[in-house]
Amino acid sequence: MSALPDITATGISTGNRVTNAIAMASRRTGVDFAYLLGQAKIESSMNPTARATTSSATGLYQFIDQSWLAVIDQHGSEYGLGWASDAISQGSNGRYYVSDPELRQQILDLRKHPETASVMAAEHAADNKAFLEKRLGREAEPVDLYLAHFLGVGGASKFLSVHDRAPDATAASLFPSAARANRSIFYDRQGNARSFADIRDRFASKLQKGVDSLGGDVQYADASLPSGAKTVQPADYVRIETQRLAQQVDVGIRPQPQTARLAYLMLATLGR
Repeated sequence: MSALPDITATGISTGNRVTNAIAMASRRTGVDFAYLLGQAKIESSMNPTARATTSSATGLYQFIDQSWLAVIDQHGSEYGLGWASDAISQGSNGRYYVSDPELRQQILDLRKHPETASVMAAEHAADNKAFLEKRLGREAEPVDLYLAHFLGVGGASKFLSVHDRAPDATAASLFPSAARANRSIFYDRQGNARSFADIRDRFASKLQKGVDSLGGDVQYADASLPSGAKTVQPADYVRIETQRLAQQVDVGIRPQPQTARLAYLMLATLGR
């Protein structure tokens, strides 16, 4: 895979590890694999350590700090990350916080861990899917999940409700703030407002292009997924994480004892 040629200490390409992580997350949650893959391509170009320059967005799925703390708080304990979710509290203002600054940073750094980022993105998408389907009375398609990522699940529900009733209506007047911040999405080059159908179709095309740009070289670790692909064992991921923790010690970073549990996250994900 040309997008991520880096090789880890175990000899596994970063690209293979990322696609394997996404495949495992898809199997665990039932969220469409192509959607998760396309979203990662759009958000970070499949780079697990990507970081935005204008916000706190980090990792494969570009979670900002608050969104990441929220999803870990809600789903972390399902994946052996109870130590992290237990450390997260929500204030009266709705914001999430961790009292220990060092522990908070360790939790935020999980965004750079492909397996954790992928399964949390999948759980977040599954939550959005359930919400949208209840509101819309129909199945939520992958593009609808991306709209929830873009507009928030409440905004996507509002957008799709109108879309389903009047797809040719223009969307900018209903979402003035989003339209001001994302003019190229809500208006064409001539300044004409795009319709709900146009915007949704463009997002669908964007997702598909993200998948297509990866070509046929998508490889999986899971034997239940397409045959003929290279296999990467979960034990290899454990070695990667163990080595990363050892490197933290080498450079003088004091690891929390709970952090060692990360080495077993991949095994727990595969086993479910």
